[in-house]
Amino acid sequence: MQSREIMGQRRFGAVNWIGLQTLTAREIRRFAGIWAQTIVAPVVTSALFMLVFWLAFAARRGGGDDFAAFLAPGILMMSVIQNSFANTSSSIIAAKIQGNIVDTLMPPLSPAETLAGYALGGAARGVACALATGMLIFPFAGVGLAHPIWALAFVLSGALMLALLGVLGGIFAEKYDQMAAITNFVITPLSFLSGTFYSIDILPEPFRTISQLNPFFYLIDGFRYGTLGTSDADPALGLVFTCALNLALGTLAWHWIRRGYRLKS
Repeated sequence: MQSREIMGQRRFGAVNWIGLQTLTAREIRRFAGIWAQTIVAPVVTSALFMLVFWLAFAARRGGGDDFAAFLAPGILMMSVIQNSFANTSSSIIAAKIQGNIVDTLMPPLSPAETLAGYALGGAARGVACALATGMLIFPFAGVGLAHPIWALAFVLSGALMLALLGVLGGIFAEKYDQMAAITNFVITPLSFLSGTFYSIDILPEPFRTISQLNPFFYLIDGFRYGTLGTSDADPALGLVFTCALNLALGTLAWHWIRRGYRLKS
């Protein structure tokens, strides 16, 4: 009788908080246990980007401090983008290939709870990389937080967006090379061509308009507004756009998990 009551409560929307917390903690422990690879390595990569671009362009042509300040927010957000995506996508594709995805699907977790656990774990890695990267490169670039709330909003929105994209990528891909293709031909080009290293105002048409269709542009531009107080687009519009996209991605990911699309065979 008690088990039926519990099932009835869950059917009408009760949240399995213990299960959700357990799945989220598992996803966080996945990257925390190998922090040298998942946190330190991206920070070192970001620092190398800063150094190379500063030496190649700014230091030789003057205006090095201004360029470093412009570059730092974009590089930090690019680290968030790449690592949030990598955490969820690698977790799901590895579980599918190794055959232990059933360990996640069988517990009494609803599709929304399963999605939330993966997404929160991936977003946590993105935020951790943002904090570590910011502590290293922001003092060098002389960057502060002009609008801290805006900066936090875009970091969280960006981490969640890429975590959701990672869930979709992990579900869709059936082999590691398919996952690598998504990373190499979708995520990496969109992150590099999003205004990380340049202002889209310098682009001629139609490339300027095309850049504005890139969702990663709004993440980087919005975070740049939060740190420097300047942006190429309206940050409010960018935040609304990214939140709407997160809702769409989350709905699609929930639908796939609910159907067991490429998860149950």
